[in-house]
Amino acid sequence: MVRQSVRDVRTAPPPPPSEPSADPALAALRTVADELVAHTHQLGELMLDVAPAYLSDADAADVLAPLCEEIGQDLEHGLAARRYALTGDRRALHGTVLYPPSRLLL
Repeated sequence: MVRQSVRDVRTAPPPPPSEPSADPALAALRTVADELVAHTHQLGELMLDVAPAYLSDADAADVLAPLCEEIGQDLEHGLAARRYALTGDRRALHGTVLYPPSRLLL
């Protein structure tokens, strides 16, 4: 039920660039990044199943810590994936492996 509600109200992901990159390596990197974002959204939906949206990050952390440990996921990344599933905003992923602070993949 929560998953469907999130899908109904979350914002649409940003559109792909209007012109594909002339550099094949950059185009391939964008494709990989987009796939990682899609998988991160799925992980976020799993996190929402375990820690519903009405829980704060602090309360969700208590609930999600055992799950993240079990699946080998860093808790902060699990919480970021949960926030991304809630909002659909890629900025929720900043500071994670996908979008490190150095902005290597942006």
